[in-house]
Amino acid sequence: MIRTASLASLLALLPAAATAQEPSKTQMEAKSAEAERAAMAEDMRIGPVVGQPAPAVSVTGPDGLVGFTDLAGEKGTVVAFFRSADWCPYCKKQLIDLKDAAAPLAEEGWTLVGVSYDPPETLADFKAAKALPYGLYSDAGSAAIDAFGLRNPDVPAGSRYDGIPHPAIVFIAADGTVKALMREEGYKDRPAVDAIMELAAAL
Repeated sequence: MIRTASLASLLALLPAAATAQEPSKTQMEAKSAEAERAAMAEDMRIGPVVGQPAPAVSVTGPDGLVGFTDLAGEKGTVVAFFRSADWCPYCKKQLIDLKDAAAPLAEEGWTLVGVSYDPPETLADFKAAKALPYGLYSDAGSAAIDAFGLRNPDVPAGSRYDGIPHPAIVFIAADGTVKALMREEGYKDRPAVDAIMELAAAL
């Protein structure tokens, strides 16, 4: 099941102002329970907070270090965080599928990029081999992955997989604000291109 969050959708979930001047005990208990659930959800949250500034981080591309706002189109940057273009077959399929999204996203004012913990050489080889029409950027050391709250903590420290992200697509506006986040429940599934385009058009 896809998880999509945007500023507009989150604002729509906010409760309307209470019409009663003094809430009843039942209303107070309900609000307390709601606040507790919200706090628990925040503790379990994966990824950046929609509506907040994106972390000011840099990733490595063909021309060296670059920030996501440096890559932005008129509306911003669509960042696909993926696990690996080296060993992850689901990531490789996603990267190939995203070929169909690059040009339409550009028409909507968004620049598409992919980010993983792979070294730049691995990403350059995969991009060339698959003729990807968008950039792949290295986050060796996973500093950006950590800053975006996407690191998968369930892999052994020091292992080959240490530092991989939970796969996610983050929409970052040209002003650096996180506009939306797309994730699937499992790492084998990724947001469909059609869903990505629908969200891009709505932002």
